[in-house]
Amino acid sequence: MERLEHKPFYLSEEQITWVTNTIDKMSTEDKIRQLFCPIVFTKGEKELQELVENKKPGGILFREGEGAEIRRAHEVLQSYSQIPLLTASNLERGGIGSAVEGTYYGSPMLVAATNNNIHGYQLGKVACSEGKAVGANWAFAPIVDIDMNFRNPITNVRTFGSDSNRIIEFARGYNQAAKEEEVATAIKHFPGDGVDERDQHLLTSVNSLSKEAWDNTYGKIYKELIDDGALTVMAGHIALPAYEAKEKKNTPATLSKTLLQGLLREQLGFNGLIVTDATPMVGFTSAMARHQAVPLSIEAGCDMFLFNKNYDEDYEYMLQGYQKGILSEARLEEAVLRILGTKAALNLHIKQQEKTLVPSENALSTLNNSQNAKWAKECADEGVTLVKDSQQLLPISPKATPKVLLQILGDFTSNTQVEGFFKDALEGEGFEVTCYEKEDFSSLVSEVEVFKATYDLVIYIGNVETASNKTVSRLNWYTFFGQGNNIPWFVHEVPTMFISVGNPYHLFDAPMIETYINGYCHSEYVMQAIIEKIMGRSEFKGVSPFNHEIINDIIKEKHYAND
Repeated sequence: MERLEHKPFYLSEEQITWVTNTIDKMSTEDKIRQLFCPIVFTKGEKELQELVENKKPGGILFREGEGAEIRRAHEVLQSYSQIPLLTASNLERGGIGSAVEGTYYGSPMLVAATNNNIHGYQLGKVACSEGKAVGANWAFAPIVDIDMNFRNPITNVRTFGSDSNRIIEFARGYNQAAKEEEVATAIKHFPGDGVDERDQHLLTSVNSLSKEAWDNTYGKIYKELIDDGALTVMAGHIALPAYEAKEKKNTPATLSKTLLQGLLREQLGFNGLIVTDATPMVGFTSAMARHQAVPLSIEAGCDMFLFNKNYDEDYEYMLQGYQKGILSEARLEEAVLRILGTKAALNLHIKQQEKTLVPSENALSTLNNSQNAKWAKECADEGVTLVKDSQQLLPISPKATPKVLLQILGDFTSNTQVEGFFKDALEGEGFEVTCYEKEDFSSLVSEVEVFKATYDLVIYIGNVETASNKTVSRLNWYTFFGQGNNIPWFVHEVPTMFISVGNPYHLFDAPMIETYINGYCHSEYVMQAIIEKIMGRSEFKGVSPFNHEIINDIIKEKHYAND
């Protein structure tokens, strides 16, 4: 039990006693069940009761939902669970990671673009206070990946950018706020995403840095946050060949004893809980047969197994793996010790006795409260970034360019919301706005003079979100060659502006557009801040949170890496 007395647990004698007494009462089957953290979709009380009474998982995760419903589901689960649950949530951007009506504070890249460390703390405070209000006690955040490769479709605005020191400071602020809210964080995705241009949801991606380069970037980030007392780490389905034996160079970290026990535990000194990333991801499932991979992930050094292809089948794979010796007794005991140690560090056992594991309904008033909304508005104001305005278009006015063609790019359900916001806002400013309709084939061919007579300004809104299971986050035009009014053939005929509320690297596909703005996300606060700034009522304050030469590198089609 000595490891529980030290960083990051720092357990008291009373807390350690609870851990040991709990373990002594557990059967082997109960210990194996503690390893699992499934995703839960049902909100029905009967189904939730059966889940915790029959399957006895160590933790669960709900996707975001209506706040009162999520709070009640957590309440039901905790009330029927003999051992308090770790209740996880993807609290990356604010309270919306748990409750849909929570505060959308902003993407991590927006936060970093403020160049003001207070916003890392505020992101953590908003996210974890609102997650806590609905019963979450474990944040799968902050993301400490480095956005080294602008072609990577999954890191992107989910990161604090490309500078290791900046990432450390913003993550440190998030962790501090989470600790104040008694919410555990999981720094992720070890050994680090953002070097490859591929998504680990779709294959085992590769961090191809040399040992020296890794040590000076990702290694530095993990070392400093571990030294600060990070309680948990999420391991990704990401290979790190520089630290792996040649014959195992493509092994994902989630199945690598070398990376988990050698690099993370021994070299970096991490003593806390390691959780896998979601195990239905192809980066995990394609590495080996699942009946082997399930127990081997724990034997290799993970302590908790996230999500399932099928819960009952994965449990049987884990149990059979233990019976066959793939999962050793020592590793099973160690994993359970760390799981319970994490729960004790959060005082979940005390809260269980006091019936305070899930706050009362009154806590829902925390969601999107006035203070959190104020902070989010300030973050948006400080983060929105003017990348270039070489045509000196800004500020715009309905007097100078009254007739606007508004074009939204992207294929996401949020397009309607984003387009509607900008159309209404611009019309409210006095512009006459026409929205491009991609089904309107009469617009496929336009005479130049007719186009110039019809529109005074073209505004593109790039709403290309960072989303899993997408191989690229690029622009797709609705028309072909130089025809039509969607592709920007007209930049020397009519003033043209590009506003991105997603991927910040669209200049790669549209370098000809001379006025370019990054909002990094489509929160209402960001979109309103953009309107204020393009109208000239507010100055641009954001600083690109990646190497300032990256835009030039993109235009020159250079592959960017900050080794």
